[in-house]
Amino acid sequence: NWSGSLIVASLTGAFGSSFLYGYNLSVVNAPAVYIKKFYNETWERRYGFSVDESTLTLLWSITVSIFAIGGLVGAIIVTPIVKFFGRKCTLLLNNVFAVTAALLMSLSLLAGSFEMLILGRIIMGVDAGISLSALPMYLSEISPKEIRGSLGQVTAIFICIGVFTGQVLGLPEIFGQESRWPYLFGAIIVPSLIQVLILPFLPESPRYLLLEKHNTSKAEKAFQTFLGKDDVSHEVEEVLAESRVQRNTKLVSILQLLRTRAVRWQVITVVITMGCYQLCGLNAIWYYTNNIFSEAGINRETIPYVTLSTGAVETVAAVFSGLVIERLGRRPLLIGGFGLMIVFFAVLTVSLTLQKTVHWLPYLSIFCILAIIASFCIGPGGIPFVLTGEFFQQSQRPAAFMIAGTVNWLSNFAVGLLFPFIQSGLQTYCFLVFAAICFAGATYLFFVLPETKNKTFHEISQAFAKRNKVSLEMQEMNHYPGERKSSAEQESNFTSSMDNGETKKANV
Repeated sequence: NWSGSLIVASLTGAFGSSFLYGYNLSVVNAPAVYIKKFYNETWERRYGFSVDESTLTLLWSITVSIFAIGGLVGAIIVTPIVKFFGRKCTLLLNNVFAVTAALLMSLSLLAGSFEMLILGRIIMGVDAGISLSALPMYLSEISPKEIRGSLGQVTAIFICIGVFTGQVLGLPEIFGQESRWPYLFGAIIVPSLIQVLILPFLPESPRYLLLEKHNTSKAEKAFQTFLGKDDVSHEVEEVLAESRVQRNTKLVSILQLLRTRAVRWQVITVVITMGCYQLCGLNAIWYYTNNIFSEAGINRETIPYVTLSTGAVETVAAVFSGLVIERLGRRPLLIGGFGLMIVFFAVLTVSLTLQKTVHWLPYLSIFCILAIIASFCIGPGGIPFVLTGEFFQQSQRPAAFMIAGTVNWLSNFAVGLLFPFIQSGLQTYCFLVFAAICFAGATYLFFVLPETKNKTFHEISQAFAKRNKVSLEMQEMNHYPGERKSSAEQESNFTSSMDNGETKKANV
């Protein structure tokens, strides 16, 4: 099932999209001291006096957190973009934001303007907000159902690779020096250019072509390219059967989706999984990492190299999840990942509280950090994106990803805003808050989430029908509003490709 075109499309799409999201999460950590010095020097040159500590802290906090504000903007505007331009073209056009942001940030030191760096961060956030919706949408629509989960995990894998790459390039031997930190941001251009050079030669989503553009000929060619076979009539008919030949069905708005009873629990599940994805405490782990490594007796100069172990563990765990997701399923990995995080958060709380009384406890804390990161990447780190693509029909998917993206970025911003207060108030016990969030998420998913492994979109909708308290007939009417046709009329509208790309109706 893994054709060459499918592999190239997933790798290229992720390299210019989710990779950059992960990269921009970690890239600001290594040059933080030099960037703050640049802010201070710029302020002193303009106003004749050094910036006070509180103002410098505020400027740095804005620089870091404004990435999430840009992500929220990107998540909001992604629906009309994917509607008019398609999934693939949206990924390509999104590189305009990435290249613009890279130029602004990399030239900020030369121009002597820290505003350019802040503006570049918010534009880069817009790029991330668009890509984290458009990429999972594209991957879920080009993959066969047998490997949809594994292909969907490519998003999470490349986020982890991006984080690790940012850590590596930030080492002092590479770009982690005062004179070289702008190159860290200039490197963003490379993945964007690679995507622009390769992705145009790959097809658009066949589902988008068939159901929204009504172009059966191009859809069949796209299926043939991605599946690596000539006879794709079964796939075409399966898509049409699932979607009841949606010739007159318009894309569902967010308000319409929220009002649709047939997808009520799907929406709730996406909101909860995306909220837990950000609120489960992984950002807090990154905040504590350097302090814990220092308490373990590791030299300050050595900590950046030891920190690479966190990025490596994250990447290995994400790859492992991609390899086993089609065997174990989404449900065990997601619930199990949250469950393991609860256990290791509890142990970490104990070890941090008592680490000054027992000399070997700091090493237990290091182990817990790595275990929490691995547990997150095995399930919660990527499966929420997969589920969002699987829960909804073609006309509902853009609105669903907008809701998921909005929850994702608002939760991200909330963690950055509230965590310092939680940490100062609870100290090492702050991790119990995240353990409680993981417990709540795992409990909800245990009772509500059905297994979606190797199921069509229509079968997944059926699995939620009873919980939504609608009959299958009513569910189909909610999915496909408008005048319904008889089964015989629907069947007569199936289209099949003829020679020279022409189409005509085939009587079934």
